[in-house]
Amino acid sequence: MSLWSRISNALRSERLNREIDEEFESHLEEAIAAGRDPKEARRAFGSAMRARESGHAVRVSGKLEELVQDACFGARLLIKNRGFTAVVLLTLALGIGINTVIFSVVNGVLLNPLPFPHPEQLVALHESKPNFANGAISYPNFLDWRKDNHTFAAMGLARGYGFSMTGRGDAAQLSAEFLSDGFFAVLGVRPVLGREFTPADETLGASPVAMISEELWRNKFDGAPNAVGQTITLDGKNFTIVGVIPASLKLQVSNFQVCDVYAPIPQWSNSILMSRGAGLGFHGIGRLKPGVTIEQARADMERVTGNLAAAFPDDDRGIGASMVSMKEQIVGSTRIFLLVLLGAVGFVLLIACVNVASLMLARASGRGREFAIRAALGAGRGRVIRQLLTESLLLGITAGAVGLLPAAFGLKAALHALPAALPRAEEIGIDFRVLAFTSLISVATGILFGLAPAWRVAKENPQTALKEGGRGAIGANQRTLSALVVVEVAVALVLLTGAGLMVRSLVRLWDVDPGFDAHNVETFNISMPPAMASATAEMVRAKHRALNEALAEVPGVTAVSQTWGAVPMAGEDDQWFWIDGQPKPRTNNDMSWVIDYVVDPDYQRVMKIPLKRGRFLSRHDNEHAPLVVVVDDVFANKYFPGQDPIGKRIDLDNFGGKAAEIVGEVGHVKQWGLDSDDTQQLRAQYYLACLQVSDDFLLGMRSGSSFMVRYNGNLAPVIGGLRSTVRHMSNEQQLFGEQTMESIVADSMASRRFAMILLGGFAALALLLACVGIYGVMAYLVSQRTQEVGIRMALGARRSDVLLLVFKGGARLAAAGMAIGVVSAIGLTRLMRQLLFDVSPTDPMVIAAVCVLLMLAALAACFVPARRAASIEPMRALRTE
Repeated sequence: MSLWSRISNALRSERLNREIDEEFESHLEEAIAAGRDPKEARRAFGSAMRARESGHAVRVSGKLEELVQDACFGARLLIKNRGFTAVVLLTLALGIGINTVIFSVVNGVLLNPLPFPHPEQLVALHESKPNFANGAISYPNFLDWRKDNHTFAAMGLARGYGFSMTGRGDAAQLSAEFLSDGFFAVLGVRPVLGREFTPADETLGASPVAMISEELWRNKFDGAPNAVGQTITLDGKNFTIVGVIPASLKLQVSNFQVCDVYAPIPQWSNSILMSRGAGLGFHGIGRLKPGVTIEQARADMERVTGNLAAAFPDDDRGIGASMVSMKEQIVGSTRIFLLVLLGAVGFVLLIACVNVASLMLARASGRGREFAIRAALGAGRGRVIRQLLTESLLLGITAGAVGLLPAAFGLKAALHALPAALPRAEEIGIDFRVLAFTSLISVATGILFGLAPAWRVAKENPQTALKEGGRGAIGANQRTLSALVVVEVAVALVLLTGAGLMVRSLVRLWDVDPGFDAHNVETFNISMPPAMASATAEMVRAKHRALNEALAEVPGVTAVSQTWGAVPMAGEDDQWFWIDGQPKPRTNNDMSWVIDYVVDPDYQRVMKIPLKRGRFLSRHDNEHAPLVVVVDDVFANKYFPGQDPIGKRIDLDNFGGKAAEIVGEVGHVKQWGLDSDDTQQLRAQYYLACLQVSDDFLLGMRSGSSFMVRYNGNLAPVIGGLRSTVRHMSNEQQLFGEQTMESIVADSMASRRFAMILLGGFAALALLLACVGIYGVMAYLVSQRTQEVGIRMALGARRSDVLLLVFKGGARLAAAGMAIGVVSAIGLTRLMRQLLFDVSPTDPMVIAAVCVLLMLAALAACFVPARRAASIEPMRALRTE
């Protein structure tokens, strides 16, 4: 016996014993008051109890036997009616299966806790800045945050990077992260081998150490335990391996993702690493102390950042700490997207239940004589209702079990189709909670579609069913069936409206001008040879000139440009400036902010950005020429409204306040995405020549650079030529990270596109089920009105009149459903507002188009029943009982 059974029995026994004790005391008091012998009263009470318990056991046994009989009888009926059972199971299994798939995704992404110890204590950390609510954290600020706070048990900082590994076969490009010490301890992750970074590893000048992934450990070190202590050459520098991170770690948050190599932050040879005003792409994580709330942590960090602003006003004035729970940071905006999908599949299941309810009701009306005979033999109305509900529960539970098989395969297909940006995809699967959900909706579904026939049976008079085949109940059944069709049409309209809004949003998005021509543009990275790690700024410039010239000679390449910093929709870099001739702002955060693109002169040709005034950068804009920039129209309108910006000058903070002349104005590029760029605070952009950047900036790019090329013809031979050219220049440098600009633009809309496809699929399924439901009901009604149609035709009605009669009936039901559906859609589609772009949730064009589509579908579903009615022979119909 299970523990729960023992507990239940114990509680039941205790309650019964207490009730018996109370009853015995009362009985004994009455016996003594009446002058009876207490022993006699005790014996009489015991006999009464034994008799009552025996009767109770008989009643319980009888009830259980009746339930078993109902289940067996229902199973025999369903097996006997194989066609009906197959249709019902197929319909329900489809609805339950897709609900299981989508709930599995919701469960894995939204409901399951993060796979770390005490995940509720984990938060994501950022700096709040004038232009960014969640900006990058400067490394010196992080060190002070970690030291001065009172509410965090630990903090960690991370930034993505890339290393070129040599000395172990062919040169390879490795994904990497620069981390603070104790980063993995914040997550509660322990190395499978060796140790994590310590405070000693994070001191400036410490010996280079690294941690590697389990995959790299097995591939390059054959999983040998003595890998710890060996060296690995990264960007020409030898790092000692101190630990191996387990492959079970799955995390992508802020600027951290699972990669090949991890190194301490001070090993990054960046001259401005210790600059308090430089964020450099760092973001953090933290673990709250037990019992500390995120509100308390915010108050504590407000104190910490306030002290830093007072101590370092030039860099930290206006800088705060922004934090959000780790789960919320990871899940982000996918919550509303997934909940909308879950609601959509719920509607599909509802339509499936309504269809099955229609079938069950029609079947129940044909069993009217059976129910009447059962009633005449003594069966109560409750027993008949219970029989019907038992049958529907059997169907629901069986459909749930059958639906699990396609759900398992459907989940695999969904995981392949899910957008890459969907978080926690690796945690999606069928677990106990999903099985419980499937069981629950299977039972609920069985009850739901069994209510309609049970309710009709409850209202019927058994005597009516014995008179003339029970035709007196036909009118009531027709009204119930009509109501079910109305519900189907209403739900289908809501789903179709949602899908229509998503389609219209995506069409609007594709019509948005990104500010560049993404067609035939390829982006990629090139790692530099390890020898470049000690190169001077002049050597780096010479190397990049040589790369540009070599890549431009590849067949099919029409233009090439390096890109240091921002790439549209794939990353950004920002800088401070002030207008020349105006007083320099007191602090960095009081300056104006701009997105900067560090590019080559051919960048405009590569991206085909329209030139509006002046000129773009030229080859003469090198390290020996005066500093110049090209601005976009957003910059010009914001800082020089109503003026010609050509010839104006701005002072650049990253050049020590050196003034740059504006020589051209170009169109704005949608840096933040097609749908959200217009809503961002930071939109102004300028373009700076690669060869004019400062020596410090240039030395930070010695490990590699990004490139963009415009090409003609097929991409494959062009990429092959580019790769061959890069390897020919040096077998220690690599081309990697290839991606077309078209795919970057498409990826920015992946979630919307996926939602549109799924909603469209569910809406199409709902439309199909609604058409099947309308067809079934109209066919049933026509069969029940055979004599009426025969009389009409005998009295002179034409076949066209009969056709029109059936079509009118179907149109009335569809119109009633659409009226209810429109009202429901206006209310429910507002929940999709965050998924829409430039489209109102109550867009009249979408609603009108959906109504027309539904009406046409409803009339098409009526065609076969109408044709059948019009072909009825009057004399044969009049003889029909």
